[in-house]
Amino acid sequence: MTTDIAARIQKLEDRTAISERVITYATSIDRGDWDAYADCFTNPVHIDFSEGGMPAADFDRDQFVGFAAVGLGGFTARQHISPNHVITFDENDSDRAVCSSYMYAQHYLEGAEGGEFYLMRGSYDNHMVRTEHGWKIERLVQHVSWLDGNTDAPAQAMERAQARIS
Repeated sequence: MTTDIAARIQKLEDRTAISERVITYATSIDRGDWDAYADCFTNPVHIDFSEGGMPAADFDRDQFVGFAAVGLGGFTARQHISPNHVITFDENDSDRAVCSSYMYAQHYLEGAEGGEFYLMRGSYDNHMVRTEHGWKIERLVQHVSWLDGNTDAPAQAMERAQARIS
């Protein structure tokens, strides 16, 4: 353990900032605050939701945020809970870290055929980088442990969101 108080304080501040960014990722989805959501990411950002059916790829940040806004915006309500943050700093680069977090993503779609409730449980590996605008997610890997409820609800929600846009 280092005895340098300034370095220890910086690490504590970094842990708090990283954790807050990951929490903002979750809560901005629920509020539909797509600007705050976009602010969580670098540009470009690598997204790996392959366990949920979306192949891993590098995205322009705005393109990914637009995809999320349509994919999630059709739900009547959303609640994403992001607990159990374990933050590991890169030993060779103090401007990089990984925040492993749990994922509890509840989705409600009023009047959905097949049931109104859809739940995802799993975790994320949030690969973080310090930028001039704070810590950002530069690579996001989603791990799906199990699903519950109406697994067709995401497709129905997307149809509703696209109908509103048209």
